[in-house]
Amino acid sequence: MFKENIFLHKTILITGGGTGLGKSMAQRFSELGANVIIVSRKSDILQKSAREIEAKTGFPVMPVEHDVRDYRNMKHVLQRGLDQFGQIDALVNNAAGNFISPTEQLTYKAFNTIVDIVLRGSYYMTLALGQYWIRERMKGAVLNIVTTYASTGSGFVVPSSVAKAGVLNLTRSLAAEWGKYNIRLNAIAPGPFPTKGAWQRLIPDPELEKAMINRIPLKRVGDHLELANLAAYLLSDYAGYITGEVVTIDGGEWLAGAGEFNFLEKLSAEDWQAFKKSRKR
Repeated sequence: MFKENIFLHKTILITGGGTGLGKSMAQRFSELGANVIIVSRKSDILQKSAREIEAKTGFPVMPVEHDVRDYRNMKHVLQRGLDQFGQIDALVNNAAGNFISPTEQLTYKAFNTIVDIVLRGSYYMTLALGQYWIRERMKGAVLNIVTTYASTGSGFVVPSSVAKAGVLNLTRSLAAEWGKYNIRLNAIAPGPFPTKGAWQRLIPDPELEKAMINRIPLKRVGDHLELANLAAYLLSDYAGYITGEVVTIDGGEWLAGAGEFNFLEKLSAEDWQAFKKSRKR
């Protein structure tokens, strides 16, 4: 559905871009003509991913080792991108951390680690790019990867829930404040999209995975390309009048859990017949 090279001469910076959904988005943007900067703490993984994507697409991918919690190194990261590509047009805040745990078993350090990566890291990157765009009088686009429970909250992932809620609020707040600079901010709230690292930490038991899929109306997990295409659209000029929006892509998962009577999906045809007869009495 996309024209070829819609991102030609555009540069997109992606945090957490060496693996998982970040890598999938990086490859899709590169396929559509973008110069891509992938940022992560793991240099070896970044180098490997950059070579793989470049070999597939023919467009340059620049790996930059950086911890998003370190604001003092941000100028170095931006300068490397500017030296290589001349400008940076868009940012994807994808770097994250998460784990499942009863909250009472967490230390304050565990909470701080997740909040620092997800919330502070997203804020630091957004602030640095925003100041650059405002100074240079350039339009810009930010895409924040949040989660469906950023709006609802969720037990057993409280640090992530709190941090992602903050990122969602950051998206909406700056969309209102920076619109006058022609800077757009949007978010994507993904449901289950299997990635090697996060999936093993969050869904370690096959029975848990089966139970999760069963409660999704579409009865499957998401494909990385589906999310990458949505991300490409929201960053492209085709979405030039969309800002402050969060788009949920979860196969209907959160809606299924929100509806009071959605549990009735478990009733068999025989159950419904019995229910129908009972109403006639």
